[in-house]
Amino acid sequence: MPKTPFYVIGHKNPDTDAICSAIGYAALLRAVGEEPNAVAARCGEVSQRTKWVLEHAGIETPELVTDVRTNAGMICHREVIKVTVSDTFLTAYQRMLDARIRCVPVEDEVGNLCGILRYFDLLKLLLPADTEGLSVRTVHASLAHLADTLHAASLGADGPLPVVEEDLILLVGASSQGTVDRRLKQANQEGNVNQFLVICGDRPIVQRYAIDNGARALLVTGGNSVSKEIRLLAKKKGVVLLCCEQDTASASTLIRCSRTVRHVMQTNFETVCPTEPISRLRKRLGTSDQDLFPVAEPGTRKLLGILSKSDLVDPPRIRLALVDHNEYAQAVNGVEEAEVTEVIDHHRLAGDLVSREPIRYLNEPVGSTCTLVGRKFSYRGIQPEPGVAMCLCGGIVSDTLCLTSPTTTTLDREMLSWLGGVAGVDPQKFTEEFFAVGSLIVNGTPEEIINADRKEFTEQGVVVSISQVEERDLHGFAARREELEASLSRLHSDKHYDLTILAITDVALHHSMILAIGSDQALAKLPFERIDSTLFHAPGVVSRKRQIFPAVCEAIQHSR
Repeated sequence: MPKTPFYVIGHKNPDTDAICSAIGYAALLRAVGEEPNAVAARCGEVSQRTKWVLEHAGIETPELVTDVRTNAGMICHREVIKVTVSDTFLTAYQRMLDARIRCVPVEDEVGNLCGILRYFDLLKLLLPADTEGLSVRTVHASLAHLADTLHAASLGADGPLPVVEEDLILLVGASSQGTVDRRLKQANQEGNVNQFLVICGDRPIVQRYAIDNGARALLVTGGNSVSKEIRLLAKKKGVVLLCCEQDTASASTLIRCSRTVRHVMQTNFETVCPTEPISRLRKRLGTSDQDLFPVAEPGTRKLLGILSKSDLVDPPRIRLALVDHNEYAQAVNGVEEAEVTEVIDHHRLAGDLVSREPIRYLNEPVGSTCTLVGRKFSYRGIQPEPGVAMCLCGGIVSDTLCLTSPTTTTLDREMLSWLGGVAGVDPQKFTEEFFAVGSLIVNGTPEEIINADRKEFTEQGVVVSISQVEERDLHGFAARREELEASLSRLHSDKHYDLTILAITDVALHHSMILAIGSDQALAKLPFERIDSTLFHAPGVVSRKRQIFPAVCEAIQHSR
């Protein structure tokens, strides 16, 4: 069973700090050997500015992960013991016995999943449903499979034995010669002698009776030789002549083992999609009496692996290190079912994060999560690769507006200076180029603008969404204000938020224009310059964490 992944991942609608701190911390975990398979991930689209940082750093965009619930594809058993529809009882039985399993999937001739075979089903191939008449002695099998099962040689036949299954009526030639002859003549009269498989040892007269009466096949047991005369006669009459080493009693038993599993496999069975979460499977399959659950490729019947009910009891969980957030509301979907091993953040504590075991938790009032990741490199005495250092610079520059935001600390300044030297970049020039990239206000759709860097908070039972877009100037805002407000209203209604805010921040002149949708009482208490019913001007306001969110919390409290 493969190990579940270890992801270092930021919040939904990730900004540059979330993406770059994930890249930096995953690189550190790999470098020190704590998590050799740590992977930087993201749970949202990457902005144009973040893409610019990654391109200049020569770093691949992190893997998109939208759900961290353990799913069937992650934990299913990939090395599968299986059979095909044309495999015989003996083949299936030996595989199941060797593997000590009671159920196997069945594939057709082209490798598509078509059934499951239980140990109990195999008994139906050996024991007839009826205990009277010809059905007791009738075996539906192909002569080719029969010969393979007995390791029997075909004597005098032209070409390979037929693989088409047919009804073979067994007649053991152990009675007197007259009795055998009489039974064959009776079958001839009834018109089914051409279905008879006559089994006998060193009895040339019985062998001749079988051929003269037109039996379908003659099986000579005990490794006895067959005369040339009998061989030529069988060929002339079109009777299949086989010779095996087993005695008559053993051969009669093994013949039933040559029946194929297609006749007893279960064709009405449940399959599992590899992306289906284990928590959902546990509910769906809990009452099923099926023993084995094939995991099939979506849209096809190709087998990827198998699951048993025991695999669903306490499956391994995807492990996560959360960066740049600590609230489940902002985290990747399914985080409640994952194993959070560590949190690195510079935002307020939310209180809904829980863990089974103690975890490492780093939360400090600095301007950027990348600052904390950079300090971890420094504490370990490790210098990050230049590309990783450049990514960390990007996160610090983005979140602190190149050390001009009110959230900036001495540690941010120290880390940006050190990381800039490692990456070979000038922070001021890097900042100018970074904020010159792709203006969202000019080029983005309203949905892209609102969701590029959006966070959801719950404060005193009030659910709030705050989006922020940073621009070098706000000249393009007036022309787009109407469509942005309409899109913001739709988000407010669709998500049932109590307060929905979009802040467009001028990083050069340090002020913001704020669109807000919500109750009149809450809007009236916002400590910003109100221009009209939904638009506010906020001079000197550039930080969502330090300025906008605290103002919103105060407005909520005073509006009650």
